[in-house]
Amino acid sequence: MFLTRRNLLGGALLLPILFPALAQGQGLSSINTGDTAWILTSSALVLFMTIPGLALFYAGLVRGRNVLSVLMHCFVLTAFMSVIWLFVGYSMAFSTAGMEEGKVGWNAFVGGFDKSFLNGVAADSEWGTIPEPLFAMFQMTFFVITPALMVGAFAERMKFSAMLWFCGLWGVLVYLPVCHMIWGGAGGYLADMGVIDFAGGLVVHITAGVGALLACIMVGKRCDYPKGQILPHNLAMTVTGAGMLWVGWFGFNGGSALGANGDAAMAILVTHLSASSATLGWMAIEWMRNGKPSLLGAATGSIAGLAAITPASGSVGPLGAVVIGICSAILCYWMCTKIKSKFQYDDSLDVFGVHGVGGFVGTLLVAVFGAPALGGKVEGLEIGKQLGVQAFAVLIVALFTLVISYIILKGIQSTIGLRVEEQDEVTGLDLSSHGETGYND
Repeated sequence: MFLTRRNLLGGALLLPILFPALAQGQGLSSINTGDTAWILTSSALVLFMTIPGLALFYAGLVRGRNVLSVLMHCFVLTAFMSVIWLFVGYSMAFSTAGMEEGKVGWNAFVGGFDKSFLNGVAADSEWGTIPEPLFAMFQMTFFVITPALMVGAFAERMKFSAMLWFCGLWGVLVYLPVCHMIWGGAGGYLADMGVIDFAGGLVVHITAGVGALLACIMVGKRCDYPKGQILPHNLAMTVTGAGMLWVGWFGFNGGSALGANGDAAMAILVTHLSASSATLGWMAIEWMRNGKPSLLGAATGSIAGLAAITPASGSVGPLGAVVIGICSAILCYWMCTKIKSKFQYDDSLDVFGVHGVGGFVGTLLVAVFGAPALGGKVEGLEIGKQLGVQAFAVLIVALFTLVISYIILKGIQSTIGLRVEEQDEVTGLDLSSHGETGYND
């Protein structure tokens, strides 16, 4: 076959038919099908973390008379927070209108309303190499699970209506501004400082941990805490949920690379290694202190390791992940036993002790183990300088969460009230709040 003028002319005439976009002078789409497929999968995995993963993990830890209450909280919050995300959440978190790098205006702290009701988010709109509706869906799953994490701190005693008001207002007034400041892009207040938070050590775990701690204190202790014996009613359910969380976390951290690439692969690897190290670390501590390793301790350790690696999963290598996992096991165990016992606050399912402290550990240690000399991949990282940035971000996020959470809780307390009646608590929230029981025999 030889090219002739006639062949070339014929090919040129066919171009408008075969490639209409080129004929009209349009650019080709940057959507990558591999990246899209991975983030579709990751979105499903992160949603799976809340229902059924977190729901089962928490439900097994409470007493049998409150099992449906906790399941109800997680299930309904999934729906409730998703609708809020549609109305204003996505826009307040990721609207970039008026943002400029280095310019500190109101939009450095929170987004506007130009994308409310997902305005302009169409099937053909793009976010990097994936469709924008998929990016919105992926980020929605984070908005869902963060307030759901707090449920464990005030389980077995908070009014269902108060829980909905608190989580809804908290999501809008705490989560969305913090998310925007860190993940909203160039021009975000903390983003411009160079803070590292790959998948939510600050945005998810520290906000949820601090908010949960304040909530459990303001709601008050359970009527039989700490004198009564409060034991998990179904550890098999809890460990099933923990396993689901562990697997789902691959989408949580790996999906935050927003692509099917080496960053996603490394994020998944270090996530697994941190969880494994923390599981073994917590088990070893219990074995040495109590003479027996417990299944509950192993499951709790795994969640601590997963929370701790979250902010660092895009920056550290395997050995850094192991150290972060071990450190999280030690510090979270200390917080959940010694500190909690000393101050007698009733963080029912150790939300602050595991998620808050775990997120704190990872947020600081990424400044160390993100350095290439220690196996990390943050080129040009200055450990001392980055540690200062990370510590400042922790302080700002914690204080902001405390102040806004207090205002929300105080408002609810003075209107509809935060806590159920004592008799309802003794009866159990399954019957008193929902008119159902989890077990009939």
